[in-house]
Amino acid sequence: MLLRKVSQSSALCGTILRVPPVLSGGQRHAGAVVAVQNARLYASQAAQAVLDKPAAIGSDAATKVEKKTVNVESKSFAANIFKGQIQTAQVFPYPSAMNEEQEQFLRELVPPVCKFFEDVNDPAKNDALEKVEDHTMEGLKEMGAFGLQVPADLGGLGLSNTQYARLVEIVGSHDLGVGITLGAHQSIGFKGILLFGNPAQKEKYLPKLASGETIAAFCLTEPASGSDAASIKTTAVLSPCGTYYTLNGSKIWISNGGLSEIFTVFAKTPMKDPKTGEMKDKISAFIVERSFGGVTHGPPEKKMGIKASNTAEVYFDNVRVPAECLLGEMGGGFKVAMNILNNGRFGMAAALSGTMKGVITKAVDHAANRTQFGSKIHTYGAIQEKMARMAMLHYVTESMAYMISGNMDSGATEFQIEAAISKIFASEAAWTVTDECIQVMGGMGFMKDAGVERVMRDLRIFRIFEGTNDILRLFVALNGFQSAGNQLKGLQKALKNPIGNAGLLAGEITKRAKRKAGLSTGLTLQGTVHPELAHSGELTIKAIEQFGAVVEDLLMKHGKKIIDEQFILKRVADGAIDLYAMVVVLSRASRSLSQGTPSAQHEKMLCETWCVEAHDRVMRDIKALRSSESRQVFKNLRAISTAVVENGGVVSTHPLGF
Repeated sequence: MLLRKVSQSSALCGTILRVPPVLSGGQRHAGAVVAVQNARLYASQAAQAVLDKPAAIGSDAATKVEKKTVNVESKSFAANIFKGQIQTAQVFPYPSAMNEEQEQFLRELVPPVCKFFEDVNDPAKNDALEKVEDHTMEGLKEMGAFGLQVPADLGGLGLSNTQYARLVEIVGSHDLGVGITLGAHQSIGFKGILLFGNPAQKEKYLPKLASGETIAAFCLTEPASGSDAASIKTTAVLSPCGTYYTLNGSKIWISNGGLSEIFTVFAKTPMKDPKTGEMKDKISAFIVERSFGGVTHGPPEKKMGIKASNTAEVYFDNVRVPAECLLGEMGGGFKVAMNILNNGRFGMAAALSGTMKGVITKAVDHAANRTQFGSKIHTYGAIQEKMARMAMLHYVTESMAYMISGNMDSGATEFQIEAAISKIFASEAAWTVTDECIQVMGGMGFMKDAGVERVMRDLRIFRIFEGTNDILRLFVALNGFQSAGNQLKGLQKALKNPIGNAGLLAGEITKRAKRKAGLSTGLTLQGTVHPELAHSGELTIKAIEQFGAVVEDLLMKHGKKIIDEQFILKRVADGAIDLYAMVVVLSRASRSLSQGTPSAQHEKMLCETWCVEAHDRVMRDIKALRSSESRQVFKNLRAISTAVVENGGVVSTHPLGF
């Protein structure tokens, strides 16, 4: 009977499981090319790199991952929600990734690092001098702060990602300018050597980099290529003898550009296409020493914030780079760059959770001591709502940071969507929290001596560098749509043999029918989340089911043209961000309740409140994505923007007529 029903339901199968051509078979690459042309190359090529060859932690892992078939089920929670599914392996239970020895070592490190930043580092003076004071730099080197994740046998501290996150959090709570100096050096500057360097490269460079004797910088951005990474003009041409490359070009806005002796540089290299025999330019990565000659830099840039960090243009004029300084494979530079950035984004969330903790402390101190109208201002509802929302944003950000670092330490290789989400969320949450801190403090917060305006200035760059939040939203959405498309591709194949795949197809038909009717498809977090958080778990499941349904609807409707629909992609990404935020706080609060930690009931309130409001936001986004009114709004927004650009500014006539 079941077989007959399925075989007779080909029309229904075709309707429910209709697969857009962009995400099937050999056309996947063509879809990625369209993405390159329409969604700016940073997002789309990043998506292509992940989708065609899933990003891995290192070169060895990359080789292993590339050998896998594309049909392997993703363990990424974020990737699965685009299919309306839940994969709990990487989110439940909340990770405890340190062993006893690692935890003890970290406990020993935290107090002296805190004391250093409280007693030695002067963030206001660094900001005024527009450089990190010399004695602070020397102190950081003595503590080993320039080689936190370099293996101990190469002169570093050999910290795990979780240990690293905890120390970065301390830095972020005190001085983001110092944080950028350290982060540009090790989170991206020499991270490529850690991830892709061969043994000889690691032995040659890492000891001096770990000690701070030499400083590193990451050189990707150019005057004509920001988010559009593939449009770089810097070239590296292999010599006829094959022993060196000649590097020419320039890079702008390079953190540590004026301080560094070692640079990770991305350049176009001519390569012969094995299929056509034609020469094509592909991006390769190189380790470049200033001592090679021909490497110079411009004056320090005058910036809005993070003034203590050095930012400069770097020039490469006929630099002779030895062939052994190629980092990774020839033509594999884009993969190197994406792995470096994906691998380091969790650190930004950790640092900014520290920043938020610091400014919340300032806001609390003011609210608890400021009296107006006869009462302390923290007793008024308007202030209470601000403080509560600041605490929630911090809780989510901190939960994301340590969820991802824990996943990485546990050997996960699929975390690029989650890492991008954490960067987007943390940078926007930190800005909101700091802005609200100033509001709580009133005029006092606006004053320079309070120190919050410096934090505000420092924070503004975080929504721009290491992938602008706008581009990263496209990255999140495009990766998610690809994941959903791969699932539909599998179902399309199953339709060719409906008898042999009867159970699968019947299940998929039933699931889609239930989703269309607004009914549960059977997904549950019962037994996974703590019983006291059951309702929050149910809200999360309902939102995921409807999110998966709307993603599939959008794929059906737009096919490969979904890549052009950036109004839609933004809102889909916002939904994914909220859903991931819901699950990380559910996981963390569940652990706290299970362990009976002192703050468990407080965390329960943070989690419940967040999940109620996030569920409502996701459902509003889903409704908007299905609404004809929203489509008209998108058309209006496009037309308004076009008119403003064509007019060179505001179009509307002044109300006074002149």
